Amino acid sequence: MNLILLGGGTIARLVLEHLEGGALPGVEVAAVVGRSDASRGAKLAREFDVPFVVGLDAALERKAHVVLEAASHDAVRAYLVSILERGLSVIVLSAGALCDDALRVAAESAAARGGGLLYVPSGGIGGLDALKAACAAGVDSVSIRVTKPPAAWKGIAFVEGLGINLDTLRGPTVLFSGSARDGVPHFPQNVNIAAVLSLAGIGFDRTRLEVVADPGLRFNTHTISVAGRTGRFRIELENVPSPENPKTAWLACCSALAAVKGLSARGVRYGT
Repeated sequence: MNLILLGGGTIARLVLEHLEGGALPGVEVAAVVGRSDASRGAKLAREFDVPFVVGLDAALERKAHVVLEAASHDAVRAYLVSILERGLSVIVLSAGALCDDALRVAAESAAARGGGLLYVPSGGIGGLDALKAACAAGVDSVSIRVTKPPAAWKGIAFVEGLGINLDTLRGPTVLFSGSARDGVPHFPQNVNIAAVLSLAGIGFDRTRLEVVADPGLRFNTHTISVAGRTGRFRIELENVPSPENPKTAWLACCSALAAVKGLSARGVRYGT
């Protein structure tokens, strides 16, 4: 399986490290894609001796089967549909971009026409298998509470607009409470998991999202609650932040790696 890495950050490094260590048999990197020669992906590609190209069009000229998007919402909006129309499968990590119904419908249609797979992995949460099973009978409510240390919420325009001093918080502080539809776009690097939960479950409008900064936390904590005809369940995950990016859980990075392994494996699947 030939893989294009769209983005040159923590997730791309993780994939390349596992490739170098022999943990991804049958997978080769066709190219790392950046926006310019100054992109950090260029340095990463040199470090691991794999091709680097500027712009996705140049990458798609190479023989490839799968694109791993680990870049941004903007990259999803710019490239997802055209990649799927070419028949390639795409692993989308910036799932919050799919809040845009028109984009999502266009991507789903392109996947159907092109024959590729639009794959949104679980990221830093679990329980999506139970949620999908519960939805088959009927689900009344789904909520997710995303709680992270204050440093994870710095540099976000929406948070800065609240006028909250993240450095002086003395206790848990709610930054947002509402629908996933309204909340996800405000936190493009932090709550893509809420988008995944919405897509797997009852949609962006019915899924409730609460975003919290808590100076007492060491871990990024995600609490999911689901109620429906099959019963209730509650899952809490305490995720170690990525060493390079406190906005992202290390589990979310590893979810991308698991997605690559899953697409490269044939004939076996455990879990739904």
